[in-house]
Amino acid sequence: MELKKIELNRSLATLFIVIIFAAIVISEYTFVYYDAGYGIVLCLFVTIAIYIIISAVRMDDVFITAAESLALIPIYVLFTSSLPWFFIDQQFLLPAVYSIILALCFWHMYEKKIPFSRVGFTGEKLLKYALIGVVIGFFTGQIEYLVIRPEPSFPTFELKYLFRDLIFMTLFVGVGEELLFRGLIQNDLIDAFGARMGILGQAFIFGVMHLSWRSSMELAFTFFAGLLFGILYYRTRSLTGPIALHGFNNTMLVAILPYYFAGLII
Repeated sequence: MELKKIELNRSLATLFIVIIFAAIVISEYTFVYYDAGYGIVLCLFVTIAIYIIISAVRMDDVFITAAESLALIPIYVLFTSSLPWFFIDQQFLLPAVYSIILALCFWHMYEKKIPFSRVGFTGEKLLKYALIGVVIGFFTGQIEYLVIRPEPSFPTFELKYLFRDLIFMTLFVGVGEELLFRGLIQNDLIDAFGARMGILGQAFIFGVMHLSWRSSMELAFTFFAGLLFGILYYRTRSLTGPIALHGFNNTMLVAILPYYFAGLII
């Protein structure tokens, strides 16, 4: 006998998405501030619960799609927190972790039959949007440096490390986080709730996923950065600008300004 699915109207479907947001916040807070093991268990529970619920209820497709894209967050926490990264050279840890995130995003796109143009991988105005991103990233990188003031990773400044970090921060961190938060989550939230709430929602969850810095100022910065990324993506319909902004911001943050303020760059 086929079980009848529970009907969820728009209000209940909205509540479901809000609960997912709350569950992600609780899981990430637990992971960072209380116990990483409990945080991982919560992420597993949240992931399973999302897929059980969307298989047991009937609601508009836009809400199901939004729930599935949000589920990628606890899934990537599970992967990146549970794999034995200790065997990887530390300088390759960042691309290794973000390769997992990219794989999850591309798998999601394949399963949902999402074309690359839909998420913002287009060839239109690449140079223009990249330059806009770099210019904005030059300033936001300085602001974020003043917020968290990271120390230089090496005793001397070397161009090989600068170019390495530029590649890692752009092609792995920039592409991975912009595809996940803007290309997938923001698009799906906009379809469900409209542009304003979609951009605000992805910026909120983007900020929450930076709780690991244990800084309220960094939490505020990443929320407003998420708004900036989201607005740029929404206005251009392209990931080029946000990726360039994200990559150059992070390169300034870790590969240039710590050495400049330490007197290692003349």
